[in-house]
Amino acid sequence: MILELDNVTVTFTAGPPFRREHVHAMRGVSLYVAEGETLGLVGESGSGKTTASRVALGLQRPTAGAVRFEGKPFPKRRRELAGHMQAVLQHPHWSLNPRMRVGASVAEPLAVLGEKAPDRVHEMLERVGLEAGLATRYPHELSGGQRQRVSIARALVTRPRFLVFDEAVSALDVSVQAQILNLIKDLQREFGFSALFISHDLGVVRYIADRIAVMRGGEVVETADTATFYTAPAHEYSKRLLEAL
Repeated sequence: MILELDNVTVTFTAGPPFRREHVHAMRGVSLYVAEGETLGLVGESGSGKTTASRVALGLQRPTAGAVRFEGKPFPKRRRELAGHMQAVLQHPHWSLNPRMRVGASVAEPLAVLGEKAPDRVHEMLERVGLEAGLATRYPHELSGGQRQRVSIARALVTRPRFLVFDEAVSALDVSVQAQILNLIKDLQREFGFSALFISHDLGVVRYIADRIAVMRGGEVVETADTATFYTAPAHEYSKRLLEAL
């Protein structure tokens, strides 16, 4: 397995002084992402999807439970995972510095690793369907779809084993969504990365994911392969989600 969450619980403390309450963002969640597969994580807002993504990326330490990457416990220093896992977010400007040219943004993850590979930057831009000449432009000079392609190039430039796509196409027009989803599938076949694809859009997840996990109230209520989930969901909440679709 590339990634395993084993009975993970994440608890936050919230509320005014002297009236603090414990809020469970995740309760005993167990998930895995196999090598080369895409796990779709779905659920309504507040279900725990974002916290799960942060745990998967090592940005949030669990209150209880274990997280393993490639069969080993997460290192205490997240820097040791640099280059091995990356994220593509809903809005490209969350990961692209508006004051940096596109080429510099794509090269930044390599710089963190102490590497300089301008040829790889141009190669990745072309691989995501952009002209290498766009490396000299700024993000605001590109369309939304082009900026998301840059974000994908930036995420893949270190050849990571695992990627999180967090609502990565929800801000795009439907026609552009289809292009980006096809691009992700092509890149996964080429580079062999594993992915956690988080979305509220069940139609998008059906197209991209090999398996589906459904979260509700911080818990995973159902996990199934995609075909089974969309034809015979087992949990009542899953049925309601599909009815809404």
